[in-house]
Amino acid sequence: MMISRQARHEKRQYMNNFSGLELIEPLRQAISAEGYAAPTPIQAQSIPHLLGARDLLGVAQTGTGKTAAFVLPMLQNLAKTSTGRPAPGHPRALVLAPTRELAVQIGDSVRAYGKNMVLKATTIFGGSPMGAQIKALNAGVDIVIATPGRLMDLLQQRKLRLDAVEIFVLDEADRMLDMGFIPEVRKIAAMIGKDRQTVLFSATMPHQIAKLAESLLDDPVRVEVAPQSTTAERIDQKVLFVQKAKKRDLLNNVLKDNGISRALVFTRTKHGADKVARYLEQGNIRTGVIHGNKSQNARQRALDGFKRGNLRILVATDIAARGIDVDGVTHVINFDLPNDPETYVHRIGRTARAGMEGKAISFCDQEERGYLFDIEKITNKIVAVDMDHPYHAPEIADAKAGVKKPASNNSGNRSRNAGGNAKNKPGKSKSFKPRGGPKGNKGQNRSGARGKGGGSSRAA
Repeated sequence: MMISRQARHEKRQYMNNFSGLELIEPLRQAISAEGYAAPTPIQAQSIPHLLGARDLLGVAQTGTGKTAAFVLPMLQNLAKTSTGRPAPGHPRALVLAPTRELAVQIGDSVRAYGKNMVLKATTIFGGSPMGAQIKALNAGVDIVIATPGRLMDLLQQRKLRLDAVEIFVLDEADRMLDMGFIPEVRKIAAMIGKDRQTVLFSATMPHQIAKLAESLLDDPVRVEVAPQSTTAERIDQKVLFVQKAKKRDLLNNVLKDNGISRALVFTRTKHGADKVARYLEQGNIRTGVIHGNKSQNARQRALDGFKRGNLRILVATDIAARGIDVDGVTHVINFDLPNDPETYVHRIGRTARAGMEGKAISFCDQEERGYLFDIEKITNKIVAVDMDHPYHAPEIADAKAGVKKPASNNSGNRSRNAGGNAKNKPGKSKSFKPRGGPKGNKGQNRSGARGKGGGSSRAA
């Protein structure tokens, strides 16, 4: 049947605000209070399927709004089938995150979007007292947000069971793979009943994650948005060539720009992060630092100070920074270039979030020229050189200029972006290859007959 141009226009208008997503009033009120008027592409495409209890495979990077894409329908579906106070130690929904910071971020989103609802949630991660987490579980919670390690500890101690879990979300699956958590993920998934809704989000789709998705998801919808290279193209990127010994002096010089009101500074090592943070503090620049050797409390204090604006700079290593979602980051500064070009794209994606502008400044020393070349290949873009600083190293710039540049149509390198395939278009939604036959009435039973059983539009 042909759809008129007017009807198509009305449908687009309908999906430009949250009223088109059939969310319940408590969620719409919470969304409005958070200041969001329109869903992001990942939210607009994912929420209707998840409200319908479909399994979903989402290919989307941090900053696209994926947290709200699964939190909103999770809250609504749980509220719809709630029978009252949850049983002690028997959560109805489980969200797995690779890092403590991301788990805290998701927990904050659940509380913000569910503030007008009676659903209870708790966040479980290592580095914090286990006693308080056990107490929360014993009091009964609908939703558990957890990192794999601490959750396995509590499961082995029989402090909770997963047989009542109706909704299982695995966030940032590719980072789970990087950190070696896939065996734990499989063990945890095996403890959850088969009659569940499963959601898996990943920024990239390597072979191992594709196999994991096939084993966990039942006839899922696949939704893909904004490959990583597309995000990189929206950011004003510059590279400053500098001798390694002059990097800290250059950083001090760059930070004289008052336009840098909130900046993330990335280093390659934990020791390097500490040195940079001490140097900036000695220069009276309010700075926090997070890395794997910091206690959870110290990391959370630094992150909270950065979010509130008490700290102008947050120095971080890549693993510790995973899951940081801070509004208003004006600049990302790569004090050290990463040796993995996709890490560069992920780093700079912490700015220019939710459609805002952002800048990325990278320092490049003699040893890092090859890293820069790889970055330009994957982003398919030559990073502009800024020579207007007192520490410019022309010998490094000249050497870099002699390196062969990537071709403008290098689709082979683009295949390493978040979608995992250059042929996949942003915003594309399609059915994922099912493991077996159709679900039958599984979704119908889950949304109604099962007797149990829901989120926002924040870029996460």
